Amino acid sequence: MAELSLQHIDKIYDNNVQAVFDFNLDVKDGELIVLVGPSGCGKSTTLRMVAGLEDISKGRLYLDGKDITQTPAKDRDMAMVFQNYALYGHMTIYENMAFSLTLRKENPNVIHKKVLAAAEILGLTSQLNKKPDQLSGGQRQRVAMGRSIVRNPKVFLFDEPLSNLDAKLRGATRREILLLHKRLKATMLYVTHDQTEALTLADRIVCMSMGHVQQVGTPLELYDSPNNVFVASFIGLPPMNLFDAKVDGDDLLIQQGQGYRVPLTAQEKQMLAAYQGKEIILGVRPEDIGEGAGFPVVVSNNENLGMNTLVYGNIGGPGGVKICAKLKGWIGHQHGDNVQFTIKRKHLFDKETTNAIR
Repeated sequence: MAELSLQHIDKIYDNNVQAVFDFNLDVKDGELIVLVGPSGCGKSTTLRMVAGLEDISKGRLYLDGKDITQTPAKDRDMAMVFQNYALYGHMTIYENMAFSLTLRKENPNVIHKKVLAAAEILGLTSQLNKKPDQLSGGQRQRVAMGRSIVRNPKVFLFDEPLSNLDAKLRGATRREILLLHKRLKATMLYVTHDQTEALTLADRIVCMSMGHVQQVGTPLELYDSPNNVFVASFIGLPPMNLFDAKVDGDDLLIQQGQGYRVPLTAQEKQMLAAYQGKEIILGVRPEDIGEGAGFPVVVSNNENLGMNTLVYGNIGGPGGVKICAKLKGWIGHQHGDNVQFTIKRKHLFDKETTNAIR
């Protein structure tokens, strides 16, 4: 059992700069939580406080109901995997994986069994006699994970472990981490700035900005029902289209000067009853835009991705509001083509608070 509870956690540095504000999270046994957000949002700082590598300024941290706020890092029964692998170059892979157990002076036979078991899980059995510089980046990251596995910790902590890998290796290693989690059924906290990693790995995502938690939920919840404009624009690739729009009767005016109207459903009209005559933010995911009678767009360029095509353009022509549509198939639009787009689904946000209107 490994349940983790972060209660009202703050991080304030000596220069009075606050990096994390009132962080609250209950992590269930065996859950994989991903902390995601842009650089400087406080996600790695939060992870380091959990690990004991940073002091907690305010709040309490509990592991299986025990307060470990002041417990030294070495006594927290957690294992951390860093982005730079942190392997000893003069040691073999076997020695690197066995190192923490050797320091504890565990029985050599027990160490041997644990290292071989971890190597089998990670596909490293044939690499145990090599040195780190003889392995690829992906293999070295697996060694770093293996070093954590042999310790059998209560909690695994990952600090942007894939950021040093190329795109192909990132995808392969991401799948290995997911399979590792399913096999070990371990509690994991994983930090990344890559929302694709967050969406594909997480049981739940914690989306952060400027030290504040913006939303906690399943990947589908953050994608489908973002709490605010930040989450809406950060989660999803390509990012959500965001338009200033005015509520005008039964329609939204995307571009007031030219009057491009987007009809509202009965439910949306009810949601926006208090916003009549006011401006809101209309959010539309590129995949929720299709070709059909709606509003005119002049194409600026295409990105053909095989199964899908990203079509970029401007509403009404050059100088108009920019828009991106993700269309199925290989679309052959050219620069300057005139097309008609229609919106299949809308996300509505208060312009002042940037919070979702529901």
